[in-house]
Amino acid sequence: MLQTFYDYFWWHRLWLPINLTWADLEDKDDRVYAKASDLYITIPLAFVFLIVRYIFEISVAGPLANLLGVKDKVRLRAAPSPVLEKFYTCSSKLPRQIDLENLSKASRLTVRQVERWFRRRRNQDRPSLQKKFREASWRFTFYLLAFIAGIAVLIDKPWFHDLHEVWNGFPKQTMLPSQYWYYMIELGFYWSLLFRVAFDVKRKDFQEQIIHHVATIVLISFSWCANYIRVGTLVMVLHDASDYFLESAKMFNYAGWKETCNNIFIVFALVFIVTRIILFPFWILHCTWVYPLEIYPPFFGYYFFNVMLWVLQCLHVFWAYLILRMAHKFITGKLEQDERSDQDETDIPDEEEEEEPTKNGTLSNGHSMQNNNHHKAD
Repeated sequence: MLQTFYDYFWWHRLWLPINLTWADLEDKDDRVYAKASDLYITIPLAFVFLIVRYIFEISVAGPLANLLGVKDKVRLRAAPSPVLEKFYTCSSKLPRQIDLENLSKASRLTVRQVERWFRRRRNQDRPSLQKKFREASWRFTFYLLAFIAGIAVLIDKPWFHDLHEVWNGFPKQTMLPSQYWYYMIELGFYWSLLFRVAFDVKRKDFQEQIIHHVATIVLISFSWCANYIRVGTLVMVLHDASDYFLESAKMFNYAGWKETCNNIFIVFALVFIVTRIILFPFWILHCTWVYPLEIYPPFFGYYFFNVMLWVLQCLHVFWAYLILRMAHKFITGKLEQDERSDQDETDIPDEEEEEEPTKNGTLSNGHSMQNNNHHKAD
């Protein structure tokens, strides 16, 4: 049964143009073609990226954060309470009023104290500025180097200047060593992002990020197996063109350089709109949707590849909406935080006691001995 599924999955009529089989893409006459087995190396490469990232964040990003004055807020820890902790981890981080009352009876605390405990407990789970800065530094470094490498790989290729050359001789297009390493490194990096997504800073577009990582991995893998390498390299370099601007804007934001952050973010917004809302649909999608039909009739792989590209384009439109809204607030001076961040939603101004040690007295079981003023919360 598995063999039948395998044979049907790799049936040449699904993935290749008419009158072509996988035998036509076997290495011969000094011509080397991409193979699905080449992708196996990307999994161990992803773990290499994770190791390199760990070393980078400790030896480079951490000291850089200290140099730029990135400091974490001192947050009060919630007092140990097995009853409240069990509810927090197993039921909800945001208890309803009836839950607060029940938990108050079970823990022998007042409702106000239970509310305060949950605020402090949520604060403990928020990512620190240092963590955010290290993560942004790692992504900035990779995206910048990947963009430079992508330009170096493509600058002298005819299909970089004339998109009709993307399909010249397709799919019998020999693979170049530079294309091999560009693909493997990009795919290994996105595997590492997917492996780390549960531990990295979570934002409002967390689900969209998952979809983006999966769609990117599927697209890169499929384009490699079906020898869509030329257009694949164009897609990757186009995406890397704007990402390092965003990550650098985040770094300056966490360092408190608001004016620099705002200026870089405006540049990022312009580059994002140009590359993903203009060039991607009118350059890449036109190339993949129209030009192939001049050479061969449509087949399943043609539709599959274009559908996945349109999934990416839908995400581009979604992010462009968020970016333009944030850019407008940057310009008008109304933006105080990253709108994509779920963590920042609980940063309520009148909750300063949750973020800093009290100045009016010592702490006993997480409460001030001299300042018993309570704040409205959540």
